[in-house]
Amino acid sequence: MAAAHESGVTGTKQTSAKHATMWARPGRAWPSAAARLFCASATAALAAALLASAALSQAASSPNPVEGLAAWDKIAAVIRHPRCLNCHQSEAPLRGDSRSPHIPPVTRGPDDHGPSAMRCVNCHSLTGNNPSSGVPGAPSWALARATMGWDGLSSAALCRTIKDRTRNGNRSLDAVVEHIERDSLVLWAFNPGKGRQPVPIPHQAFVDLVKAWVASGAPCPA
Repeated sequence: MAAAHESGVTGTKQTSAKHATMWARPGRAWPSAAARLFCASATAALAAALLASAALSQAASSPNPVEGLAAWDKIAAVIRHPRCLNCHQSEAPLRGDSRSPHIPPVTRGPDDHGPSAMRCVNCHSLTGNNPSSGVPGAPSWALARATMGWDGLSSAALCRTIKDRTRNGNRSLDAVVEHIERDSLVLWAFNPGKGRQPVPIPHQAFVDLVKAWVASGAPCPA
């Protein structure tokens, strides 16, 4: 039995050696080279496909400044409208679509709600417009803080101001979006009542523009 086993082992070694010798003969090595070439090509193709997929995924998720700037142009047109700009003044509010001086003359006062003898609430109701006199009103009626005076700013400067937390009420970009969505005075600007032009686009469309601008990296014009 030992002899038979030895014979079997010897036969196996001889067969392996025979196969190795056969594939090592001149002209018989090409299948191995072809296989290696095929594997290398397949690997390269797979790697290229993975890289292309990663590039497409990154492009889809990366901010698009071109789209962001296009959104910003529309945003700037809205916040330069009298409904917004009349109260985003450095010292005194303006009034009406003509952006005339406020009557009676009034300044912002120490807390943006007017001086002690001429508080905003003396004339402007916090519950809404006065239906008899037509005087506008809304909750929290006041001037925007002095750092948010936008009159005369270029589009680029206006954009930087809105992003600057030292000038925008310490708001992150997400907080800016929330302000645009919920603030009572912002909402009033889109529905200011009889005799006043509203902001020229629907409120939700404006919110969507601001969100798109933020998602695109909140780019500003040069």
